[in-house]
Amino acid sequence: MRTKAVAAAALLALALTGCGAEIAPSGDGAADASAHYPVTVKNCGAEVTFKEKPARAVTNDIGITELMFALGLEDRMAGYVMPDDKGRVEQVAWKDSYQRATWLSKDRITKEIALDARADLVFAGWHYGFDEGTGFTPQTLSGLGIGSYVLSESCRSGKGPERGVMSPLDALYTDLANLGEIFDVRDRADRLIADFKARIAAVPEPAHRPGVFLYDSGEDKPYTSGRFAAPEEIIAKAGGRNVMGDVADSWTTVGWESVVQRDPEVIVINDYGTPDAEAKRKFLKSFPPLAGVSAVRNDRIFVLDYADLVESPRNPAAITALADYLRTVPAR
Repeated sequence: MRTKAVAAAALLALALTGCGAEIAPSGDGAADASAHYPVTVKNCGAEVTFKEKPARAVTNDIGITELMFALGLEDRMAGYVMPDDKGRVEQVAWKDSYQRATWLSKDRITKEIALDARADLVFAGWHYGFDEGTGFTPQTLSGLGIGSYVLSESCRSGKGPERGVMSPLDALYTDLANLGEIFDVRDRADRLIADFKARIAAVPEPAHRPGVFLYDSGEDKPYTSGRFAAPEEIIAKAGGRNVMGDVADSWTTVGWESVVQRDPEVIVINDYGTPDAEAKRKFLKSFPPLAGVSAVRNDRIFVLDYADLVESPRNPAAITALADYLRTVPAR
């Protein structure tokens, strides 16, 4: 989501068809040869085939990187690209993986970074690295002999606007299963998926579903989540109701008038790091049009990390934490 790309589905299909996944990786192919390969997975509606286990994967952004770490695949990575969030990952389960893997850049991922890392696979997504505006696409990487895997949360279908092709949590489970096949660690992936599903299923059904507004950024107009981005299902599984769930889009801009009209009982801040959340809280509480909104009037503002609110292995913990908070909200 840190880069906000917009592209037609036809271009996506073309990019995936020639995504370069059939190019053998640059590692020791003989060492990785097994009866498991070649392996084919469906990614964003297209079948992609991997002849061997990738040996020098490059990931873009924190959630995508942690999907690899959660599967214990840091030894198959040439490195990761993400902003200067290193100080914010010291408490996560994968902090040791961050130390073992190479931080390639805090800036936007580029083909030069992929080439310098001798990548054989780039794992990124539309909104999360792939961007037709900059020319960094699976199609471009294919021309360089580099394979690609597209984050399922970011897949697009239909004409024109971006659309998710599956629910956000199904996207998480799909990517874990696909990565399990691609890297021949399907047992690990299956255990992780089962654990995540069990943790989410254990969240109690609420007596009351408070309306929740996801605030990402923006003062003139707020940037938020419609029904196709991960917060929609995170909020729902936590026992809330996304007040922008009727917006047929993923991450998108709306008007403050629509927020006031929907009168959310809780606002969830998408935190990109100190002092980001505190500055956003201060703005929300001092912005005159929101003064009468229930969440502001009752000071019900909850903070989740950026990596909690995009597809990542942090999603189950985020759902549990938000559920605990929402159960404190009384029915109107």
